This record gives sequence, structure tokens and C-alpha cells, in this order.
Amino acid sequence: MGTDPQIRRALISVTDKTGVADFARALADEFGVEIVSTGGTAKALEEAGVKVRPIEDFTGFPEMMDGRVKTLHPKVHGALLARRDSEQHMAEVAEHGIELIDLVVVNLYEFEKTVANPDVTFADAIEHIDIGGPSMLRSAAKNADSVTVVIDPDDYEAVLAEMRENNGATTLATRRCLQYKVYTATSRYDAAISDWMAEQLVAEGNLPQERGLSNVALSGMVLVDPEADDAADDAFDELAVDAEEWKAEPDEQMLLVLRKQQDLRYGENPHQTASFYRTPGATEHALVNAEQLNGKPLSYNNLLDTDAAWNLVREFSDPAVVILKHQNPCGSAIAEDATAAYDRAFACDPKSAFGGIIAVNREVELSFVEHINANKQFVEVLIAPSYAPDALELLQQKKNLRVLATGGIDAPTALEFRSVDGGMLVQTVDRVAEDPATFTVPTKRKPTDAEMDDLLFAWRVCKGVKSNAILIAKDKMGIGMGPGQPNRVDSALLACQRAHEVCEREGLGTDGLVCASDAFFPFRDNIDTLAAQGVKAIIQPGGSIRDDESIQACDEYGIAMVFTGTRHFRH
Repeated sequence: MGTDPQIRRALISVTDKTGVADFARALADEFGVEIVSTGGTAKALEEAGVKVRPIEDFTGFPEMMDGRVKTLHPKVHGALLARRDSEQHMAEVAEHGIELIDLVVVNLYEFEKTVANPDVTFADAIEHIDIGGPSMLRSAAKNADSVTVVIDPDDYEAVLAEMRENNGATTLATRRCLQYKVYTATSRYDAAISDWMAEQLVAEGNLPQERGLSNVALSGMVLVDPEADDAADDAFDELAVDAEEWKAEPDEQMLLVLRKQQDLRYGENPHQTASFYRTPGATEHALVNAEQLNGKPLSYNNLLDTDAAWNLVREFSDPAVVILKHQNPCGSAIAEDATAAYDRAFACDPKSAFGGIIAVNREVELSFVEHINANKQFVEVLIAPSYAPDALELLQQKKNLRVLATGGIDAPTALEFRSVDGGMLVQTVDRVAEDPATFTVPTKRKPTDAEMDDLLFAWRVCKGVKSNAILIAKDKMGIGMGPGQPNRVDSALLACQRAHEVCEREGLGTDGLVCASDAFFPFRDNIDTLAAQGVKAIIQPGGSIRDDESIQACDEYGIAMVFTGTRHFRH
């Protein structure tokens, strides 16, 4: 539309009457707006001295059925939905004597407050399901090109201020924001009703499938039909939470929408039932969008491990391979090509690599598969962006090997969700995004260029190790991993022992070892342990109250230490 329409008529019907009388009075006195209102709101406005036109006068039809039917009328919804720029709509408005409504001020029955009362009856709860309110809000919001809709009393002053600056009209930008607020509020309102009804069905043992009906999700998660067309896919992805907006101001309520990808044979253990679901807005090359080219169906544990491996290998721009077992990268390396990276990653821990997950951030060539075969490595899952035809042909000879193609590399989906008993944890995804130019080196000795390259490699891999995490690296290979120990000294000792085994087996020599720690060292005993094992450079977040002790210990041993200022716990 062109010119913003002046507000000449407002329909006001609110449960929360905070500030509504002053708002209505300003509309009438300053802008000559006609106020149409209902029931209790009309009475409150009249008592406050605001002239009100009753809804029954506007519709020519009385309120009825104890107020259940009062605004559900063509004269109301026609007045809200009519497009001002449509000659046909305007002709129908004139034909049927519809008076246009330019502003709707509605908030809803307090359903959640009602059902929070432990003594509430089912019948009383049902009576507090607002029908007319959401209907008016949705109609008005749909026509935001012409209609202003206000659901939040906190917005009254902003609307008035804009009308004062805009000749009694609001701007389209403001109407779009108010439109968004309406649909957010009505979706939450419906979710609250759905959740409460689910609780009633569960409490009564009256589940849909027992009535011969299709099953539904009895929770705050909406399970969407997996047999959906492309248009439904697009609509589904539009339900994604905007990570940047959420990060700036996490929502008070969040509706998590899921679409089933597949049922799984079982969960972590055979007695557990499990399924795999997709969330809206998954990135193009996320695990959930990967194409399976070979092998048995993925298991619950396969998916967990593959996700961890794929998220870690995406941290690297150079050709990289991660071999992961039980959520920890037992082998990791970068090299001039993917096959060389695989050879180096496998050399980190051939024993643990058996039955592991391989993730690679380049196309898999024939030589890559030939090297897997030469190592006689049993692999559960291989995930990569793509496969050369001859490589895929060779892989498909292994009937049980699950081969996944992601089609490319991108950053992980921005938000991650983890369930806890009775709740859900939501956080932005952890990525190694810090700039090395911001790192500090508090020790007397500074890392050499070669050491710094290894430290940066180790820092990225360490992020994927279960905390407390220590990663020993040499020549851009993750040769020693100390994962998940209750204290960091044990993690350091374990990582160094494994690193020494690799050096001896591969003839690498134990000089030039570097260490990454996912969190700060609380005491100097970590430095003492690492120094005794030949570590010459360390990268860690810093930030301990005893950092000075660790720095002093490094200086005593001639160790270079880098502080990143960022922690990368992985629990």
C-alpha cells in the first residue's frame, strides 16, 4: 500500500485492562477515533468517561450464549480483513454495510493462570479458552497492511506517539512488528491449551491410540507429519528460532517443532525406544540432511557419534580427518589431502579406531578407501561432503558400512537443544571462532611458528574432547587424548602417556609436543605433569586465580604458554 491509513475506528476488548482507559481516551480525544467495545471492557471504559459504541450496535446482533458469541460476526471480520487497495473488497464492504476497523486492541483470557489453580475444574478451564480474541487478533494481523493490532499494554504509548507524528496513522514497519507479536502470542496461547489438554489425557489414561485414533505428541513438542510436500517443508523451516534474536533476548516461552526422520531400532540400549527428528532451520549440510548412500540404518549411538565427528571436522579449512569413538576424537589430523590426513589420523590410535566413525571435510577419493581397507579398519560410519564414483563403488561392497554424503560443508545449526529431566537446555552452538590475534602469551618464551601451528590445531580438536579435556599434538596430529577425567592432572597424564605410545610406535620422537586444555589450569601441578612428559608449548583459556603460578612454572621449564580467553567445555 501507499499512504498509511488513518485510524478512525478501534475495537477494544481486553482481559488485562492496565492503561486501556487512558489509551482509549487519547484515541478519542486527540484523534476522534470511534471506540467499539465489548462486555466488561465497555463497562470499564464508560465508567472512566470514555464514549463507547457497544459491539451489538456495531454488528446489529446481540451478544449470546453467555458471551461465547459476540465478535464472531462478518461485520467484525469483514471490517478487519478487507483489503483497502482492492476494488472488489471495498465494493463488498459497501454492499453489506461493513464499517472498517483500523485498530484492534485485544489481549486474551488468562488460560494459564486459570489452570494453574489446583482446584480448577475441566469445565471452568474450557470456559477460559478464548475464541473471539485470537480470531480477531489473527484477522487483524493478517491485514497488517491496513490494520494496527495491539496485544500488549506496554505498546500503547508507542502507538500513540507514532500516531501523533504521523497524522493519526501508524507506519507499516510498526504494524509488521505488532503483527509478529500477535502470532507469537497466539501460538504460545494455543500451545498452553494443548499442553494442558495433553496432561488431562495422560492423567485420565485416555490416549488417542486407545480410541482407534492416530497418535499425537503429548508434550510441548509438536511432531510434524514426515510425509510432507515441498511447500510444507518450507513452512516447517520457517518455524526455526532466529539464533541471533534468541541470543540477544532468549524467549520466555519456546515452541519446539520436530519432524520425524526415522524410527530407530532402539536407543542407547536395546530396551530403550528411540526416533530421530529434524528441527526447523537445519543447515543445508547438517547431519540430519545427509544422504545415506550405503549400509544398515543408523543407530541412536551412530547418530550421536557421527554428529560429534562431523561438527569437529567442520572446524578445519585444510583437509582434515577425525576418527571418533564414544564421543571422543581418538584420531585427528590435517594434511595436504584427505587420504594423507586419514593415514595420520589412523596412526594416532589404531586400536581405538576399530569400530569408529570417520569424518572427512573433503571428497573421498578411491585412495582414501583403499587405505581404510589396507588398515583392515572396521568402520561404523563414514561421513563426507561427497565421494568419487570409484570410491563409492568400493565402499558399497561393505554392506554394513553406513556411508553418508552431506553435499558440502557449512557451519553447524546455530542453536542446540539437550533434554534434562522435565526440561530442556538451549544454548548457542560452540565453535572455535576466536581470533588468534587476540591471544596473549604471558610466558617468557614465545611459541615458535611451528609450535603455534600445532597449538592452533590442538585447540580446535580439544573442543571436541569430553571435559576435563587435554589434547597432545605433534605435527598437526592429535596423538594423545585425555578425556573426561574428574581432575585435569589425570587427563594430562593420560594424554601424555598415549602421546608417548604413538611417538614410539611411529618413530616420531617426543620432542616438540604441544598441549591444549579446554579450560584453565587451577594449579601448577598440571604444568609439572606436562613438563615431565616433554611438553614444550601449551594453549589454554587462562582466567584462573592461580594463573601466576602456572606462568611461573612454565617459565621454570622453558615452556611457552598461550592464553586464548575462551573456554570450550564439552560435557
